[in-house]
Order: sequence, then structure tokens, then C-alpha cells
Amino acid sequence: MKPKVGFMGLGIMGTAMAANVHKAGFPLQVYNRTAAKTETFVKQGVGVAATPASLAQDSDIIIIMVTGPEAIDHLLWGEGGAAQALNDNKTLINMSSVSPGYTRELHQRLVPTGVTFIDAPVSGTKQPAEQGTLVILPGGPKNRIAYLEPLFLAMGKKVVYCGDVGQGSMMKMFINLLVGVMMEGLAEVLNFGSQGGLSMEAMLDTLFAGAMNSPMFQVKAPHLQKREYPVAFPLKHLAKDLKFVVDTAYDLKAPVPVAQTLLHLFDVGVAKGWGDEDISAIARVLEHLNPKS
Repeated sequence: MKPKVGFMGLGIMGTAMAANVHKAGFPLQVYNRTAAKTETFVKQGVGVAATPASLAQDSDIIIIMVTGPEAIDHLLWGEGGAAQALNDNKTLINMSSVSPGYTRELHQRLVPTGVTFIDAPVSGTKQPAEQGTLVILPGGPKNRIAYLEPLFLAMGKKVVYCGDVGQGSMMKMFINLLVGVMMEGLAEVLNFGSQGGLSMEAMLDTLFAGAMNSPMFQVKAPHLQKREYPVAFPLKHLAKDLKFVVDTAYDLKAPVPVAQTLLHLFDVGVAKGWGDEDISAIARVLEHLNPKS
């Protein structure tokens, strides 16, 4: 018999991930601060918890997928928080993108409850979440993660064991730094070429014909061509993650000069009001920096 799963956080990623958990046949209950986002699940016969505590009480495995530390803390220790219902028979999985330092602090705060805690962020955005092709990056007890693999594979195509608690979050920072480098790099070279008189079509033909081509560039190039940025991964969320990268690197004494520049550029995008657009809207920042004729 499959364990009962409680899923908290029905944003762009969480809605798709929870839907795939339900599709895979796990008994599911959901909670979201904005109740309207639960309506699709109600129509499918999925239970909706009134509070995080009631969800945790009725679940064997509790998953959190929200924007960051403040939202996690509220779900666990706010009014009706889930922490009061945790015990040594339950597993709590945080799949949100947070820093390794916060993850380890969260783990220590949860120790008195007895709950098994795992950090399992994901690599992938809206479409992979909908298709169930995310890469799941868990850190925590290896035997427990092995037990949870069928649940993880309901949401993703691959599970990469990252080590102890906190190392899943470290891997998430690793991959999101590369996402930032690649996205800004693509936008920067296209802006550079455009300023030099090259057509978008010729630049993309050249890129896609060579070794620098990648699936990410294939997905994002149409946004840059049309100057339209439908959200798959909000720019403001990558700005948040880049701050986590820079802070973590400071603690590790690891040089991240490009990450520091990226953080500044993505923060400019947020300040200009483009934070709710896709990360490909970093192209707007570069165009903003072009000399005005």
C-alpha cells in the first residue's frame, strides 16, 4: 500500500508535481495558502487540508514546494503550522529552492519532532514539472531516499543522491548558477550580435549548428526572438537563488565572480518590474543597458 502524501505549495511547479503524485496513485491531500488554487484538485477527488497541521496529521510523507525560507517557516511554525503534527513516523521533504545553510538550520530545528527530514530540490522548470521529467536532487538518509524513489519518480525522470541533508540544496545552487550563466550568456551574445548588425535568424542558425547548442537554448530562443517572456521560471526566483549562491560562496570562500555580476543584473530586472516574467527576460536588462540613440 502506498504511503499517504500531503503536498503544500501549489505554485507553478507544485501544482504540476502534486498532480503527477496523484496520477501515480499515491493517496494525496493538498494545502495552499490561496484556496482557489486547490479547486482543480477538488474536482479530481483530492482532499484539501484546512491547515498545514491537519495535512501533516493525516499524511505519512509531507512535501513542501514554496518560494523560500519565509514561506517554509510559516507553513511549519505559523498559525496552524505543520511542525506540531510531526513525529518519528513521518517524513518531511522540502523540495523548495533554499540555501544549504538554511536547510541545515531547518533540519536542526526539526530534530526534536523526530521527523525524518530530506531536502530534495529539483532541476527543471514548468514543462518538465508538467511532464514528470524533473531531476530530483535529494540529500538525507540514503536508505530513506531509496524507499522514496517511487514517489520521486512520479514527479521526475531521475533521482541523483547528493549526500547528507543540505547537499541537495547545494546541488540546486550549483545547477541554478549554471542556469543563470547560460541564460544571461545567451541573451548577452544575441544582444551583442544585434548591436553589431547581425540578424537574429543568422545568429541562432550559427548557434544551433555548433557545439554550443543546448536544449535550454532551443527552448528559450523563441522568447528572445519575439521579445515575449512567458513564465516557466520567474526571473525574481533566479535572482533569489543567485543571492543564495553568493552567500553560500562567501561562507565557503569559493570565488564566484560571475555569480556576483549575475546577481546584480537579475536584481536590475526585478527592480525594473520584470521579476514575474521568465528568466529569459534578462534580455530586457541588456537592452536597457544599450546606449540610447
